[in-house]
Amino acid sequence: MDTLKVLKEKSQKRRQLLAQQLGAGSSENLSLVLGSQDDRNACSAFKKPKKESFTAICAENVREETGVIKQSPSSHNPPDEESDDVSEVRTYTDSSTFLKGTQSANPHNDYCQHFVDTGQRPQNFIRDVGLADRFEEYPKLKELIRLKDDLIAKKATPPMYLKCDLENFDFRDLNCKFDVILVEAPLEEYQRTYGMTNMKFWTWEEIMKLDIEEVSAPRSFIFLWCGSSDGLDLGRQCLRKWGFRRCEDICWIKTNINNPGHTKNLEPRALFQRTKEHCLMGIKGTVRRSTDGDFIHANIDIDLIISEEPEYGSIAKPEEIFHIIEHFCLGRRRLHVFGRDVTVRPGWLSIGPALTNSNFNGETYNSYFNKGPEDFLTGCTERIEALRPKSPPPKSKGGGPGGNNRGGNSRGGGNRARMNSRGRGSHRGRQ
Repeated sequence: MDTLKVLKEKSQKRRQLLAQQLGAGSSENLSLVLGSQDDRNACSAFKKPKKESFTAICAENVREETGVIKQSPSSHNPPDEESDDVSEVRTYTDSSTFLKGTQSANPHNDYCQHFVDTGQRPQNFIRDVGLADRFEEYPKLKELIRLKDDLIAKKATPPMYLKCDLENFDFRDLNCKFDVILVEAPLEEYQRTYGMTNMKFWTWEEIMKLDIEEVSAPRSFIFLWCGSSDGLDLGRQCLRKWGFRRCEDICWIKTNINNPGHTKNLEPRALFQRTKEHCLMGIKGTVRRSTDGDFIHANIDIDLIISEEPEYGSIAKPEEIFHIIEHFCLGRRRLHVFGRDVTVRPGWLSIGPALTNSNFNGETYNSYFNKGPEDFLTGCTERIEALRPKSPPPKSKGGGPGGNNRGGNSRGGGNRARMNSRGRGSHRGRQ
C-alpha cells in the first residue's frame, strides 16, 4: 500500500508539471489540452456502430493522419453489405503523425526528432557555414576577409617542416620564439571515438611535459585541441603549466551531411553522441583588443566552426582553424606541433613524428624576421583598418576629456574619434 501511495504521488506531480508546461492551469485540464477528453467522447458515441461505418471511420482517421490508405478487397463491396475486413494501412516510417501534443508551433521542424528518424544532425541545416558563402550578405566583411587573406599570403614565409620525436625533442633547438602555437596532439580519446589503432596516442601527462614555454614569445597565443571529454579540464592545466591563461574556447560542430547515421562516435557508457570538439585558446603576456592593434585584429571571425566531420578513422581538423588564427594574430612566427604532411602550410613551421621529411633550417627561418624591429608582424593597410570592426577603448580613469585614455594612442594607429564613433555595435559575434 505504501508503494502504491508513493506511485500515485509521483504521478500527480508529473501531471502538475505537465500542466504547468502546457499552460493548462491545473492537472484537471490536461484532458482538454491534450484532446483525450474529446477522444473519449468520440469513442462513447460509437459503442455499437455498424461494421461498415466502423470501417469508414478507421479509413477516415488514417487518411486524415497520414494521407495514405491501402484499400482492402472488402472496400469494393456495396455499402449495403457488411464486411468484417478493416482497411490495411502502411507501416509508419517516422514520428510526424504522433507530434500533436508537442509544444512546438510547427512540430514538423523538430530537427532533434528528425535526427532520430533519419540520422541527419540538426547542425546539417544551418545555412551559409562555408568560407565561400558565409559573408554574402555582408559585403564589407567579405572585402575585409579578402584583403586580409591577400596580405597574409603576401607576407607568409615559405612552409617549413621538421620530422622529430616530440617525446625527446628539445624545443630550444628551434632557436626561435613564436607568436602563435597550435598543438594538435593525437589524444587517447580519438582511439575510442575514431577507432584508430595505427599511431601512437598521447596521454595528457605526456602532452603536459612538452616544453612549449621555451618557444613562446612574451606576447603570444596558443591553440590546443582538447577533444570533448576530460581534455576540457586537463587542457586548462596544460595551458597554466606552459604560462598561458585561457581566454577563449573555439568549438567545432561536426555535420554528417554526406554520411548520416546513428552509430558513429559512440563511447562506452555514453548517453549522447558527441558531435563537437573544442580548441582551447590561451594568451601569454598583456594583449588588449583596444590598444594592441598592431598584434591582433579582433571581431573578424566567430568562435564557432561548422563543417563536415572527417571519415571514420581520421583525426583531421578543419582547415578553418588556420584562417581564424591568421586573421586574428598578426604575428608571422607560427608553430604547428604534431603537424602532418597534409597540414604543411605557408607561413607555418610544422614539427612532429607524422611528417615524412624535413627542410627546416634555423638560420634561414630566423632570417625572415630580422630585417626590422617589426618585421615579425603581418602589418595592416589603411583599407583594412577602415573596414575591420573595432573594440571600444577603455574608459579613462580621470573621467574627462583630459584623462589618460589608453585607447587614444593605439599601437595599431587607429583613429580615436573613429573608434569612439563605432561604439559597441561591432561586437564579436556580429557576423
